[in-house]
Amino acid sequence: MNSENAYTLSKTLLDILACPACKGEIQHDEAAQKLVCVGECRRRYPIREGIPVMLIDEAEMPGE
Repeated sequence: MNSENAYTLSKTLLDILACPACKGEIQHDEAAQKLVCVGECRRRYPIREGIPVMLIDEAEMPGE
């Protein structure tokens, strides 16, 4: 992904977001443009046009 399409999320937003599946902490993977659950389920949520898509059905499971 080129830098034109990379988005940065504010620390404030990351501090209040939680994984909707397991309520775990979320970290931003800027290179992949995903929000990664560091809690129990380890789901990865996409970021589309700078907007986090925090829907369980849209998440990738570990190993996918």
